[in-house]
Amino acid sequence: MCGIVGYIGKRNTIDVLINGLKRLEYRGYDSAGIAILKDGNLWLYKRAGKVATLESELKNFSFSSTSNFNVGISHTRWATHGEPNDINAHPHVDCTGKFAVVHNGIIENYSTLKKKLESLGHIFKSQTDTEVISHLIEEFYKNTKDFITSVQIALKHIEGTYGLAIICADEPEKMIVARKGSPIIIGLGDGEYITASDPSAIVALTRNVIYLEDDEIGIISSSGIEIKKIHSTSDNEIANLDGRIHELTFSLEEIEKGGFPHFMLKEIFEQPESLYNSMRGRVNENGDVKLGGIADVMDKILNARRFIITACGTSWHAGLVGKYMLEQYAEIPVDVEYASEFRYRNPVIFPDDVVWLISQSGETADTLAALRLAKAKGATTLGIVNVVGSTIARESQAGIYIHAGPEIGVASTKAFTSQLVVLSLITLLLGKERKTISQEFAREIAKELLSIPEKVKKILELNDYIKLLAEKYKDHHNFLYLGRGFNYPVALEGALKLKEISYIHAEGYPAAEMKHGPIALIDENMPVVFIAVKDNVYEKVLSNMEEVKARKGKIISIVTEIDDKVKKLSDHIIQIPGTLDMLMPILSVIPLQLLAYHIAVMRGCDVDQPRNLAKSVTVE
Repeated sequence: MCGIVGYIGKRNTIDVLINGLKRLEYRGYDSAGIAILKDGNLWLYKRAGKVATLESELKNFSFSSTSNFNVGISHTRWATHGEPNDINAHPHVDCTGKFAVVHNGIIENYSTLKKKLESLGHIFKSQTDTEVISHLIEEFYKNTKDFITSVQIALKHIEGTYGLAIICADEPEKMIVARKGSPIIIGLGDGEYITASDPSAIVALTRNVIYLEDDEIGIISSSGIEIKKIHSTSDNEIANLDGRIHELTFSLEEIEKGGFPHFMLKEIFEQPESLYNSMRGRVNENGDVKLGGIADVMDKILNARRFIITACGTSWHAGLVGKYMLEQYAEIPVDVEYASEFRYRNPVIFPDDVVWLISQSGETADTLAALRLAKAKGATTLGIVNVVGSTIARESQAGIYIHAGPEIGVASTKAFTSQLVVLSLITLLLGKERKTISQEFAREIAKELLSIPEKVKKILELNDYIKLLAEKYKDHHNFLYLGRGFNYPVALEGALKLKEISYIHAEGYPAAEMKHGPIALIDENMPVVFIAVKDNVYEKVLSNMEEVKARKGKIISIVTEIDDKVKKLSDHIIQIPGTLDMLMPILSVIPLQLLAYHIAVMRGCDVDQPRNLAKSVTVE
């Protein structure tokens, strides 16, 4: 989950690395560090805290080198082993000070390796798993005197996942990167190279990138790039780079705040555009849907025994809405699984199952593992991802990009609603193909879909009103979110948003399940957010609101119509435009995103970088 940036070229290395780290700070922000090679020596600086702390302390460092090529690596950390402090921050070095390593992932056998290395005289300074890598390389370098060979041998002894960037003082114009389970990307500039764990750190220098595959090692030097299998010993096994260079599809401006105080608010307000981009060219007013990414596997999709949707966090909530859509309108049985559970419980998967993997980043470790499990069992695997060229996108047999654009805020907003748009397009396409959706209803769905961006704009006009509500409720310690049908997953998502960024305890429930336990929590100090839109369970939701009102709970209602009953029951009402039941979650979640945002800001929380969280969960 950490951010890695490495550079080799003629620019000021520190400037390049610090700017790259700033763009990756959403991947981890409890400590940061930098290692550069300067006149044959390895220079190391690292500090607990955010990248700004490191940057501030580096201002007095004068960087100049007699070398024609400058080399350095850097890291912003999300802690797994060892608390956040200066010592545990990356990069980590060996006893000799020759090797520096930055690492994203988890070394599962680090304890065994550490004991062995200590018995050989190695002295460890940190509590991290990463430090064993630098000492392993040092140990093998004693005999090989070869940087590349030492790294290859060391990696043979490592169990777990890693994205790595490594430098050596003895070879000052070279950098080695390696990947097993954690992303590493190499950017190709004009006489320079930048490597990172995420393309957002690269786009300022170049749009041309190579995605390292699992079990590959990249040797980057002043003379170019070589990529080969980690355990390869032959130059004949060097990979052909033809066809492996991809072009990044987003711009630097897209990953800037653009005048907003936070990325999260910017991304909430980008949703009219991101939703339009998710459906652009894919649906027309007649209800015709074209999803080119899955066209070649449509026979397998239409003849599937069942669908399995697997995802984590917010993407799982989108998958649950997708289940409701697909079962009701395409009449396909759908299971929705947490990828972290699915991958370990030996699930029954048949060759005629279709497994959908939903992930904003396309790098989520558990979802990627679920993909590989499903492929091994012969199922058809289809990705629904945002990041073009990501691992899930590349390893799925087919799939659909959501085209939401870069999402920097840790708490997902626009990716969630774009995932819902893509799931609705899949539902419409399959419903028409299976003749479970009439042509008339298909046109109605398409018409409503195409009107969604404008309706979102109207909801965003409620921002100031929702901010006033946030002021009233910012000091409460607990919230309950309730919804039914298509809006039950929205209740889960609304509660998750509040928990993630404001640190207020919140729970989402199906409204009818409240009386099976959560109703015991209701009193005058409990705000309850009801999604009470005019749908086929509206009257049922009103009954649930009566139960809360009878116990003096404070009710915030998300409604599409204000009638006398909802007006009487509600302490506060947020009215939003109406739409079809299956599309309602795209609209009903917007005020919940804004409410969470404003409460978090008023509580002094860092909404873009909430404590203990990172954007792309690439470790277990």
